[in-house]
Order: sequence, then C-alpha cells, then structure tokens
Amino acid sequence: MIVYDIQNLVKTYPDQTQPANKNITLQIYQGEIFGILGDNGAGKSTLVRQMVNLLTSDSGSITLFGNNIVAVPHLVQMNVGYMPQESGALNNLTVGEALYYTAHLRGMSRVDARQECNALLDLWQIRELRHQPSSRLSGGQRRLLRLAVAIAGSPPVLILDEPTNDLDPQRRKLVWDILRQINQEQNTTIILITHDAIEAEKAIQRVGIMRTGELVAVGRPSELKQQVDRMLRLELFFTPEIPPSLPPHLSPIALEPGHWQVLLEWNQVNPTLNSLNLDMLDDFRLYSATLEDLYLHYASKA
Repeated sequence: MIVYDIQNLVKTYPDQTQPANKNITLQIYQGEIFGILGDNGAGKSTLVRQMVNLLTSDSGSITLFGNNIVAVPHLVQMNVGYMPQESGALNNLTVGEALYYTAHLRGMSRVDARQECNALLDLWQIRELRHQPSSRLSGGQRRLLRLAVAIAGSPPVLILDEPTNDLDPQRRKLVWDILRQINQEQNTTIILITHDAIEAEKAIQRVGIMRTGELVAVGRPSELKQQVDRMLRLELFFTPEIPPSLPPHLSPIALEPGHWQVLLEWNQVNPTLNSLNLDMLDDFRLYSATLEDLYLHYASKA
C-alpha cells in the first residue's frame, strides 16, 4: 500500500532563483523505513516540510493514504508524527506536559494519554526529566523529547529530521533500537533524514539520495550498489617505520602513519592478498561498498 505519493513536486523560496525542489516524484510504502540522504541545501528538510503541510508547493501534488494533503489537512495532523530539527512550541511545557497533551490531541482519552506519557518516559529513558521545562533541557535531551512527542499516540507514519543529532553513541543506539522495534511491532512507516549514512544503513530499507533539490537515486541500498561500479577498499595497519610491499601498479593512500587504504578492482583482491607479507602487518580489512560510498557516488555524479 502506498502511504505517500509525491508527484512532480516543485518549491521555490521567495527571492531565490533556483528551486529548492525540482520535479520530485516519489512513493513511500506502508511499513517501510525510508531514508533521505543529502548535503546541507540538498532540499531534504524542504521536502519533509511539504509532506507535513508546513510549506506550500509551487506545483505538483502530495497524497497521504490516497488523499491530497492540501484538500484534507487534518489527515496529516492525525496520522503523521513529525520531529523537526527545532521546535519552539514545546518550550513553555514540561516534558510530561508535552507528552500528555500530544497524546491527548491525537485522540487518546485523558486516562490513556497519562498512561502513554508514562510509557514514553520509560521507553526513552527520560523519566527523571518529567517535571523539567523543555526550555532547560540539553540538546540531546531535547532531541529525545522531540522523538517521544513524535511517536506519542502511535501515529502510523513518522517523519524524523536528523533523529540522532546531538546524541552520544549510547543514546543513538537507543534511538535506532526503538525505531526498529516500532517498525516491526506496529508496522509503522518511518521516513527519516540523516547525514550519517553508515549509521542509517543498519536500519533503512530504501533510500532516496538528494542533491541540489533533485532526487538523483531511489531504491534499496543493495540494489543501488549493484548499479555502481565501486572498487573494494583494502585497509592495511602496520608499524609506520616498516611499510609493507605492494605490487607496483597499486598506489596506497596514507590515512595516517601506519594506516594505508588501497583501492582494488574485484579481480585484484586475491593476487594482492597473496602478495602481502602478513608478518609485516598488524591487521588488514577488506570492505565492500557502504551506503556512504553509494551516497558519495550518486551525489557527485548528479
């Protein structure tokens, strides 16, 4: 089932000559985790703000569950949990109030909204912040609160703008674990913007890559990798004073003292590994293409 159907979307901001979105066409399906990758200024946040009816489009259309979101605006409000980069709307509420009122506004009774508030405080490990004003939270605490607010009331669709910014590694892992859990247990459709391609690759099922307002590639990471003629990366670790010998046709890239990277064609892997004197190496690692490699390829190709 198609959740979002976006057709030929165009958006140009006042006083700008280049559109922020250029004829974007995209379908997002029920129950998938869809990632949007792109540099600053690629048009990612503009796109999701259009998807939640916070920005009007110059042309094109967006439908949610088959209904045009401009014609039926309450459909977004009741079905989409949106986490923006910043949210001043929460500043005058405590953490507990923000969660309770959001759940209640999404249709839960007062009793159920209180229970939802308690469950979310525990789920996101922020119970000790319950009575703290939102305006006094740290950047990472605000991020967790915005995530908790987005999922309050269990909307069927989540749109999250950089959900792991400002978070330490332990909290980032918590975020990805919870998002995967929600997706698997509730079949929630999750659309997220992220700069961290390596981290996102662990969770997303399809990806859209944007550059200068255009969608330059869409698909499963595994499928997109098959379309990209990427070289494998061999990393070598050794004592800096005693570098290993390589076949003369290979040129290593020095990442730091005692750490080289060598780019190999597939047919060069076995001969290169067989030529290495392993006694001169502390370690070696061979990597296939990652989502980050994929993003860099499509972004630079566009």
